[in-house]
Amino acid sequence: MGAMSPEVMMGELNLIWQHVFTWASWAIVIIMLIIAARMGIKQKTPFYLLACLAAGLGAFIEPLYDVAFDLWFYDVSNGVAGAMFSHFTAFGIVQPNWSHSGYIILYATACLYAGKMIYEGRMSTKLLFLIWLAEITASCVFEMIGTGMGVYTYYGPYVMRLWNYPLVIGILEGTQVVIFTVLAVQLWRRVSSQIGLLGLIILFPMTMLGANGGLGGPIIIALHLPESEYNQAFIWAGTLMTIAMCVIAVRGAALFLPSRPLAVDKQASIS
Repeated sequence: MGAMSPEVMMGELNLIWQHVFTWASWAIVIIMLIIAARMGIKQKTPFYLLACLAAGLGAFIEPLYDVAFDLWFYDVSNGVAGAMFSHFTAFGIVQPNWSHSGYIILYATACLYAGKMIYEGRMSTKLLFLIWLAEITASCVFEMIGTGMGVYTYYGPYVMRLWNYPLVIGILEGTQVVIFTVLAVQLWRRVSSQIGLLGLIILFPMTMLGANGGLGGPIIIALHLPESEYNQAFIWAGTLMTIAMCVIAVRGAALFLPSRPLAVDKQASIS
């Protein structure tokens, strides 16, 4: 299954909403970068800006995600291709410029509002799960608009769709946010110099592909079984297995939360 039909490829791009996604998302990113810079100056760290940069650069691996999860960005207007504001194409999928701004908003925002709390050892498991639910909600709102208003589509035989948006995708995205944020802060606490925070640029694709390809493995496989073996029960099983693994992963990420201030940790390690 998961075969792309000509109807999907020739789906009409909503030009108005393309403008909204492009200009609104980049405007939000500019605000985020200003906030990240001010926080960085105040706390004397490039962590926040580099977290945004890591997420933005990470959008270059979006085509791998698209192939795995049957995502197609519309590129046709009035029957003619080339309508999308795009900068490159991979695997035959035209990539929108706003994928980078979207990645920064979705995947780096938690570093801004929760990073310092995690760094200082003030994050609880309960609060981490609340952040997970908040990120899932934000993902669903953003992507439901995209899939509902004709900007892109998930064309695979998903179940549990909300306005054409598969709920399992939102859960995976929220889980990736939690994993990246927790591990990013752990890197922040452990580097001996600020230049070490450039490791965030490597950490992001590792967590992005690891979370989606690993935790999302059951639904990815179920989506791409041959038609002769297709059964909606497999899609349901893959969906529920992926969701269950996401819950376990967030609980596992909570085990990596610092439980005390960095100064106390360093003193304990010395003694």
